[in-house]
Amino acid sequence: MARRRRTNDHYARRAKKEHYPARSIYKLEEIDRRVRLIKKGDKVVDLGAAPGSWTTYLATKVGPRGVVAAIDLQPLTIDEQPNVIQLTADVLTLTSAELHAATGREIFDVVVSDMAPHTSGHRFVDQSRSFDLFMRAVALAGELCRPGGHFVGKIFQGEDFELARQGVRELFDKVRVIRPASVRQESYEIYLVGLGKKAGRTV
Repeated sequence: MARRRRTNDHYARRAKKEHYPARSIYKLEEIDRRVRLIKKGDKVVDLGAAPGSWTTYLATKVGPRGVVAAIDLQPLTIDEQPNVIQLTADVLTLTSAELHAATGREIFDVVVSDMAPHTSGHRFVDQSRSFDLFMRAVALAGELCRPGGHFVGKIFQGEDFELARQGVRELFDKVRVIRPASVRQESYEIYLVGLGKKAGRTV
């Protein structure tokens, strides 16, 4: 018998109490705490931003002098914020020129991605789709991150994981693998973090 997925766990209850649209907020919060990802005044790209928990956290962390460009196929469910630019677009086809036109910026300090495919129930298929999304996020980080900037992206662990890690390693000085405590026990998602973008490197 398949194990029933828990939907009302501690983190889900906490997110509801703290008025976040999703429990994923606590994954980014832990990553940020462990590697000091975000600073006041940072300019950040949030890929796969809907419903908006990561965007809300990022907007608070960067403060009024920072900017968060939140991108997703679906509109965000959070209230508008003065330091957030919402862009409804397909990350797989979005170009850096289009992002520049929408935000007025060519270079960012941090690129984050919580993108995940619509799961099919077939683990290999889902892992393959997750890998494609992850590598697209890495490619955008290569184009958009300033030298010394940072990246974090979600991926489903599978046989392509080492290729994904190598992709991050080629662009960044340091690579960390983090599985936040708030990831559900039955999930095979994990986060790859790239710290210190290498000068002149793109995918």
